[in-house]
Amino acid sequence: MGRKRIAVLAFDGVRLLDVTAVLEVLSTAAGSGARYDVTLCSPDGAPVTTAAGTRLLVDAAAAEVGRVHTLIVPGDDRFPHSPVDSGILDAVRALSPSTRRTASVCTGAFVLAQAGFLDGRRATTHWRHAARLARAYPSITVEPDAIYIRDGKYLTSAGVSAGLDLTLALVEEDEGADLAREVARELVVFLRRPGGQSQFSVASCTAVPRRDDVRAVVDEVFADPAADHSLTAMAARAAVSIRQLTRLFRDELDTTPAVFVESARVEAAQAMLEAGASVTAAAHRSGLGSEESLRRIFFRRFGITPSAYRAQFRTARRA
Repeated sequence: MGRKRIAVLAFDGVRLLDVTAVLEVLSTAAGSGARYDVTLCSPDGAPVTTAAGTRLLVDAAAAEVGRVHTLIVPGDDRFPHSPVDSGILDAVRALSPSTRRTASVCTGAFVLAQAGFLDGRRATTHWRHAARLARAYPSITVEPDAIYIRDGKYLTSAGVSAGLDLTLALVEEDEGADLAREVARELVVFLRRPGGQSQFSVASCTAVPRRDDVRAVVDEVFADPAADHSLTAMAARAAVSIRQLTRLFRDELDTTPAVFVESARVEAAQAMLEAGASVTAAAHRSGLGSEESLRRIFFRRFGITPSAYRAQFRTARRA
């Protein structure tokens, strides 16, 4: 296989870490044998001033870069609140159509969205701006807590440090797990978190219920996910009817009891798999039941099988 040309687009106001994290992974990979030619470009070829005030020299104007294998678009805090500069859009529209992959870091997803590349696709961005992305572009299925998502040739990632996960995943896809593991070891980071893995734990995302009876039910689910948490059992613990319990969960937690319990059990299964438990044991001890149930739920939520998820963390531990 030949060398891969990768273009990273910089522009005035870009977040410094969105650019440097990507470049650090790619340059480390190249130093370890990856066949990459990396070009830092800007819309007009001029140096850019990042949001941190640091000036970056670039290699070329976007129009001079030519055909590239992968385009990576970093973020800017202004993107969620105002239209993307036409020069940035022109650069992305010129480079992306011929790429094998086009990726965004953090709010760079707004650039791909405004360019029309994410219509009808799944995407993510920084959790703080996910709702705004969904409102502004209703044709996009926004998954607000994923670390990164791939839909076709387009990849979008969550905030800032998720650019590391995204770029390591690209390296692993191109050069294999061994070289990606070497890069992760050099940078002292995990090999990669799976793309669908949540940015936050279920507990940290769950609002504290105002009602004591609902709070007690929630606490029991977190304390023992494998216990009987059927609607009937939870309603009995809260001393309310099933219909009222469902209404209280909707009012206080903006979810249903069944979805909440499944989320808590999936997170428990994730922790067990990360610790090295077998898929069968994780399914049973988390309360999800059979290995097939765990596999089906995992693939629906994360786009990955439990065994593949477990293997990734086993690889990271070896590293």
